[in-house]
Amino acid sequence: MIGISEIEAAAEQIAGHVVRTPTVDSPGLSALLGAPVTAKLELLQRTGSFKSRGATAKLLSLGEAERAAGVVAVSGGNHGIALAVMAAALDVKATVVMPRSAPARAVEIAEAAGASVRLTDGMDGAFALMTRLQQEGLTLVHPFDDPVVIAGQGTVGLEFAADAGELTDVLVSIGGGGLIAGVAAALRARRPGVRVWGVETEGAQAMSEALAAGGPLPVALSSIVSTLSAPSVSQLTYDHVRALVTEVLVVPDREAVQGSLDLADHAKVWAEPAAGCLLPAARQVLERAGDGARLGLVVCGGNVTTGDLFAWSRRFGLR
Repeated sequence: MIGISEIEAAAEQIAGHVVRTPTVDSPGLSALLGAPVTAKLELLQRTGSFKSRGATAKLLSLGEAERAAGVVAVSGGNHGIALAVMAAALDVKATVVMPRSAPARAVEIAEAAGASVRLTDGMDGAFALMTRLQQEGLTLVHPFDDPVVIAGQGTVGLEFAADAGELTDVLVSIGGGGLIAGVAAALRARRPGVRVWGVETEGAQAMSEALAAGGPLPVALSSIVSTLSAPSVSQLTYDHVRALVTEVLVVPDREAVQGSLDLADHAKVWAEPAAGCLLPAARQVLERAGDGARLGLVVCGGNVTTGDLFAWSRRFGLR
């Protein structure tokens, strides 16, 4: 289990390389949901998502031989962007493996940063190619199955705990579980009374299915939300969620897209559906928590194009 000392050490290490993102009360979301809402705006992070934190922590931990050999990562979008940009900043050669379903803009950004981008037919194939490249000598920067990466992501929770007012419930999106593992570990140490809720989209339910099965297992992926589409969680992230998270909620893709539109309309932020899914889940939390709930939302990323979001809106009949 990742402890607060590891997260504090990561915060010290990555300071100056990443942004201490704003933590703000949102009158618009508070009015929409009928309860006080505070948002941690990780979409304003360097590279547009929280992923820069874990990637930077891992890159800074490498030895000379590992830096010289280069690094490899698999990504549905944001982790690849983060690794490509931060590796370039730290003068480390990076290879990023992405499924063809990854956002085209993510591929463009990673290539523009100087990374070698390899595309596969699906996320399962992406993980398989990543493993082969690791065996060829590249150092793996895993998106979630790495204590150094989790500690880096946990700095989100460390900052949230320091900067937010009173909170009763914090909602965090789950792909492979690195973000929620780190955030939950930080909040358990700094604000032990706060409940942490995970959120997945239907067709990207690796953590909720693992919890139901008693451990990680491969899952079928069908969600449009590629940045949450891990083919399985890891034992490491599963253990953190089982121990530290109140419950994992699952929402349909349609509601996640509507959540992105609502974030634009009511919070004035442009967020991807991986963050939009927090709003329908927040309504479920409020039904259970009752009066007096004060919500915290980790708005994890904003790497979605207007074209993609509008296309999904048309597909689901949203306005």
